[in-house]
Amino acid sequence: MHHSRLAAFVMDCKVEDIDAAARFWSAALGRAMKPAEPDSPNYRELEADPEEAMFLLQKVDHESRIHLDIEADDLDAELERLEALGAKRVAYVKRWWVMEAPTGQRFCIVRPQRGPLEGRANVWDGEGR
Repeated sequence: MHHSRLAAFVMDCKVEDIDAAARFWSAALGRAMKPAEPDSPNYRELEADPEEAMFLLQKVDHESRIHLDIEADDLDAELERLEALGAKRVAYVKRWWVMEAPTGQRFCIVRPQRGPLEGRANVWDGEGR
């Protein structure tokens, strides 16, 4: 048995200035910018309520797009579950899986981003729900 849920909307931004991109999305969505993390110069986060998905901006080299992150307490089990649904592995990057849905969109499977998932996420028993 494992747990997973939507973790974040990630705005992939092919830009020189990630702070300018974050200021735009902050104003557009009416969400304050969180202070930048010194060890993550290519990422910015906008404020969200604790039960809402995070909204992240990421400076990238590929074309701009938005993707979803699914957080899971067992990456391998979630990988297998999503592959059984038709998703394909694209790459393992640092500590997460980049996947492609049968409909062509990219998404990532990541470790828990907002604390423990038990009692706060979908529960998967290997046979569906």
